[in-house]
Amino acid sequence: MSGNPDDERLEELREKKMEELRERQGGEGDAAEAQQEAQERAEAQQEAVLKQHLTDGARQRLNAVEMSKPQFGEKVKQQVAALAQSGRVQGRIDEDQMRELLKELQPEQKSFDIRRR
Repeated sequence: MSGNPDDERLEELREKKMEELRERQGGEGDAAEAQQEAQERAEAQQEAVLKQHLTDGARQRLNAVEMSKPQFGEKVKQQVAALAQSGRVQGRIDEDQMRELLKELQPEQKSFDIRRR
């Protein structure tokens, strides 16, 4: 059966296709790696901005919020970094200011009035 031109051609096509798949996966891996690196750089930059503009007490309060509510904590971090980068933060944010900021950014809590008859 070996020596059949169709079999040889089929094997060549198979190898070529496998090589294309390997190259494509390698390219996607590089893109994912680059995206991961960019995200890590952005997070490091955000942390540096937060360290510069938050007092220790404010940073501890933000970390406590982030531990209990990760999405909300991340949203607050992004907001503080955006405020600092836009120049709207004078000096450093202390714990009381952080408390006020957390209240402002917290989504409206729905209250339920339960009345008994």
